[in-house]
Amino acid sequence: MKKILVIMLVLVLAVGLFTGISFAGKREAAASRSVDAESIPGEAESSPEETAAQAAPSQEAGTEEYVEEEIFAEWNEGAPALDALVDYVEAVTDESSPDYIPPADRIAVFDMDGTLYGELFPTYLEYYTLAWRILKDPSITPDAEMLDFGRELREAVITKNFAKDMPIRHAIQAARAYSGMTLQEFAAFINEILLRPVDGFEGMTYGSAFYLPMIEVVEYLQDNDFIVYVVSGSDRFLCRTLLEGMLDVPYENIIGMDVAVEASGQGDTDGLDYVFQADDEIIRTDRLLIKNLKMNKVAQIVRDIGKQPVISFGNSSGDVSMHNFTISNNPYRSIAFMLIANDENRDYGNVEKAEGLGREWEEDGYHVISMRDDFRTIYGDDVVKTGSFHWADELAESRVPADSFSSAGTEAPSQVTEAPAEETPVEEAPAEETPAEEAPVEETPAEEAPVQEAPFFDERAAA
Repeated sequence: MKKILVIMLVLVLAVGLFTGISFAGKREAAASRSVDAESIPGEAESSPEETAAQAAPSQEAGTEEYVEEEIFAEWNEGAPALDALVDYVEAVTDESSPDYIPPADRIAVFDMDGTLYGELFPTYLEYYTLAWRILKDPSITPDAEMLDFGRELREAVITKNFAKDMPIRHAIQAARAYSGMTLQEFAAFINEILLRPVDGFEGMTYGSAFYLPMIEVVEYLQDNDFIVYVVSGSDRFLCRTLLEGMLDVPYENIIGMDVAVEASGQGDTDGLDYVFQADDEIIRTDRLLIKNLKMNKVAQIVRDIGKQPVISFGNSSGDVSMHNFTISNNPYRSIAFMLIANDENRDYGNVEKAEGLGREWEEDGYHVISMRDDFRTIYGDDVVKTGSFHWADELAESRVPADSFSSAGTEAPSQVTEAPAEETPVEEAPAEETPAEEAPVEETPAEEAPVQEAPFFDERAAA
């Protein structure tokens, strides 16, 4: 009997050790992005044990009983939301339970910014990448419209005064700014930025700025045969590049803002009339298809997944429709979680605003995850909040718009696609939302209104 107990104890410890090493290895891989570990403050080179652990096959779902303190090492003990999650998963994976859900229908959807990945340094990654593209990237010369937007975005992040239509106008300008890039060129552009140190923190790059407790949740669900999808408001191709190496989520399970793509030799020829050639590459165009927020998330889930999720994670009003779609009229037991950024010591959370939203969301039937109370760590113990940003200095510029070169009869060094004359086909979204982090200001005058009648306002930050 003693021998049996000893063997069981050794197995439990081995599982815990393997999980910890495997997780650390993933984080190292995402942080380094193929760069020498010395270039990333606070990170060390992978040990032979970590390398071996990363190459080892993952634990088969259902073969071991979970030891919560080992599987969820980055969570505080007794976190109510975590307890609710574990209770739910145990019920729906038990074949003898009336709540049992077949593996094929165990669909889990996660928002990305503010749910899996940081968004307060000092703003969303997609805002930083576009601001840098417009204001600093020497490979393009933006026109006056794009340059004005880049400068507005830079100032809005500093003052926290975002126009309500900022998300949709950002999406339109992002489509234009990256137009003509192959998917490989765009991924290389994003990867270069992911190697940079995160603004407002020490010991972390943009490529490693994930909420470690939430990564544990993703892996826990996958180990229990849940099919995980990331449903983000950010660009789909940006999300694919960012998540690669950090989450075991295939490209086809990543949903986001979409732009039209076409063959590099296609030109103005309609897709029905053009035949893809051997020397063609797929390139991004300036045609925005959808900004994936609010009801648009539901529409994209229906199109891309084709099934109703049973579990949903988010952090803002942009995720409310996705949550309600998950928990309403579902043939299976379902559950939704909202994460609130109420930690002002380890991150840049707004306690009053976040906790007010938390109370509202609890009344709506969502389980609230508190970053301050539930997370043992956020980004890792070696990551330190600096309390200051270099955003304004980094993005300072004196660029001349491409239009000026044209009017002067000289050729600009580089040029981006002009804005299309016709309206960009973007799906409608509900107008009523409560802001979380980015304080609204007066709406943009009518002549500058976006192509969409109902403005998007993404309250992802500090939710």
